[in-house]
Formats: sequence, C-alpha cells, structure tokens
Amino acid sequence: MCGRYAASRGPEDLAGIFEIEKWEPEETLEPDYNVAPTKEVHVVLDRPLKDVTTASNSSSVPARPVRQLRKLKWGLVPSWSKTPESAFKMINARAETVHEKPSYRRAFTSRRCIIPADGYYEWVTGSQERDLEVEGKRKRPRKQPYFVLPADGSVFAMAGLYEFWRDRTLPDDHPQAWWVTCSVITTEAETTPLAVAPAEGPNSLADIHPRMPLMLTPDRWDTWLDPSRTDPEELRSLLDPPPAGLMRAYPVSTLVSNVRNNGPELLKELDGPEEGTLF
Repeated sequence: MCGRYAASRGPEDLAGIFEIEKWEPEETLEPDYNVAPTKEVHVVLDRPLKDVTTASNSSSVPARPVRQLRKLKWGLVPSWSKTPESAFKMINARAETVHEKPSYRRAFTSRRCIIPADGYYEWVTGSQERDLEVEGKRKRPRKQPYFVLPADGSVFAMAGLYEFWRDRTLPDDHPQAWWVTCSVITTEAETTPLAVAPAEGPNSLADIHPRMPLMLTPDRWDTWLDPSRTDPEELRSLLDPPPAGLMRAYPVSTLVSNVRNNGPELLKELDGPEEGTLF
C-alpha cells in the first residue's frame, strides 16, 4: 500500500533527473513532506503537446510525445465515472491485476506515468497486537511510522497511471471542467533484508507492510513512459519488482500520522521506536 509519501524535490531538480522537456511554472508545487490522497502531486509523463502537429510528406501527423512534469490530483477517477467520488478509494492499483481491472486497464496500456518521491511512510502494527485488535480484545494500538527510501538517496520513482475525467456539470470553458488524476501501482513487499535496517525493528519491507509502491529503476523509465507501447503482455514485464537490497527504512516521529503536520522534521530518523508504539 502507499497512503502517504514525501516529495521535496523541485521542478528544476526533477527536470534534470527525468530529462523533462516541458513544465509550466504555474504548476510548481512546494516541497511536501506529508503527501496524502487527493492532494496535487508532481507527475512525469510522455504525451504530445496539445494542438501540436508536425508536417510529414505534405500531411499533418500527430506530434511526438514530449516528456512533461505535470500537476495532477492523487486519486484516480476513471473516464467513465459519473462522479469523482472514487478518487479517495483509488489511490493505489495492484500490479497483479492492473491489466484487467476496468478502472485501470485502459490507462495501463496508454497513460502510464512516474510519480517522484523521496520515499514513502508505512505504519507497523505487531502481529500479536494486530490479532488482538481484530478479535476486539484490546483498543487500537498506537502504530510506529517508518520512512522507506532508496538506500543511495536517489529519487523514489513510483510507477503510476493517470486518467482524464470530464465534469459534465460544468461548462466547457470552466477551469475545473477536466480533472487529471493519478494512482500509484503497488506490489508485494520485499521479504529480503533491507540494505540498511533499523537497529531495533523490522528487517525487511514485508515486516513493515505486505505491500509497497512499485519502484521503477532508471533503466525502465523510458519504456514505462512510452505511450506507443500498448501491448498488455509486454507491459506486464515492467511490473516485476526492482532488484532486492536497494531500500532502507527507519523510524520517524508519530507526528507524520496527522496530515496537518508538514515539514522536513517529519523525515528525521529516530534512534528507535517512540515510547508507547510497537516494534
């Protein structure tokens, strides 16, 4: 699962990392250390610029895809949806079924993107306490948040999908007539040891949570973003998890559990879990 992440890199930094050709200054977002569902987020995508064609043999043909940095809303609304109410529920798409689910399969074949992050947050509940919670034998335990990121400090490139939705209640010229939304693809969490594990706590990503965002290594970026690649079977090979041993995780303050808290202090590594939390 991916329900919260941090994104502090600005457009200039992202432009260099992803070889961005086009971004609008008015779409610049401030660093966000507590990105939550339905927020606006930066997304990398390859798409022809609107109303641009090129001349070829005296005829007009669609322009080539241009790598863009866009501002989208996190929480996908399918094009056929009657209302945008699904956005909060569709923040994640499972890699195992994304090619067949009606809400995602069209975007999977033609509207793929990368959602840049510093890393993501996940909360740990110990197995015994979780069982008791399910049985209703004790109050909900206080969970310890962890921050998960590439061990080498590089960008965490999350595989994503994006979609267009038309609000039919608004006129064509209304600035909110079109919504452009996105979803993060998730996969099974790694069971192999972390590259850097906390001294006290989980030793693998699967010890933290059974799911994780699908991270794309740089060798997959161009193929993933290429809208001319539409064969579902070929694309499914890009959904393989990244090589093991690339990630680290460390405990952070429970302040991140409140979406109103936001700042670089949320990424500060703690020596161990906070008192009263699990692990």
